[in-house]
Amino acid sequence: MSASTMTRTSGPAKPPPSPVDGPKALTSAQRRRTRRRSALNALAVLASLVWVFPVYWMVNTAFVPTSELFGLTPKFVPFPGTFEHFSGVLQDDKFWSALRMSAAVTSVVVVLAVLFGFMAAVAASRFRFKGRGALVMLVIVVQMLPAEALFISQFRMLDDWDLLSTVTGLSLLCLGGNVPFTMWLLRGFIDNIPAELEEAAMVDGCSRVGAFFRVTLPLLGPGLVTSSVFAFLHTWNEYNLALIVMTKTDHATLPLWLRSFSSETSATDWGGVMAGSALIAVPVIALFMSVHSRMSSGLVAGAVKG
Repeated sequence: MSASTMTRTSGPAKPPPSPVDGPKALTSAQRRRTRRRSALNALAVLASLVWVFPVYWMVNTAFVPTSELFGLTPKFVPFPGTFEHFSGVLQDDKFWSALRMSAAVTSVVVVLAVLFGFMAAVAASRFRFKGRGALVMLVIVVQMLPAEALFISQFRMLDDWDLLSTVTGLSLLCLGGNVPFTMWLLRGFIDNIPAELEEAAMVDGCSRVGAFFRVTLPLLGPGLVTSSVFAFLHTWNEYNLALIVMTKTDHATLPLWLRSFSSETSATDWGGVMAGSALIAVPVIALFMSVHSRMSSGLVAGAVKG
């Protein structure tokens, strides 16, 4: 049989079956997965809208004129809006004083909490010493104590040290609440970094300290950023401790300053409250936008090659 005859009898080669031509059971399973995924996505969008709505309503109310705030018909789009509430906030000298106080306390707490928490986390993760387990358990117990149970002792302590209504006094209390959590958080990050990386650097001639700072510390970037963000949020929005410690009205922080828009003899200025709340949230939003990539990046991606 010639080659031409074989070509005519065999015919063109059939293409491989596509996944679409599979069994009906597989197609039904794919459809069920698609419907389930669509339902979950719809629930996620609904949950996001429920979470975002209070923030949207805060910003919306900040732009609504005072004459329309208490109307029976809610105004979901502030058009034409007004900047009278923001103008009133920015012209208030107490706002700038509270902003400086909050910025000072937050800066001190973030730096010292990350520093002390980092050193404690390194000790608990990399070294074996007597009482190491007790130290870790003590950190957990401290986190379980309700903050309200310590208010009286904390107030008396700062009063004896003449630290009431001071940056140092409030920073000291906020630092005590942030260091245990920061230590616990960073310890998990350090435990996930293989110790073999430091051992390899020590074989190449680095000291133990040099190996840690040259190899391990750069890999702790996401952990340091995450712990800094938590310390910032906890201190920036702190109200209870500030209410107890900052007894002088001219030494108030931003959460305490918001109380100036309401009193026992007049109605609450909701436009001013919402405008002030929106301005207080601006640094938080700016911080998240600047560090979100570091928080979500891989911890030791590509550090160890298999």
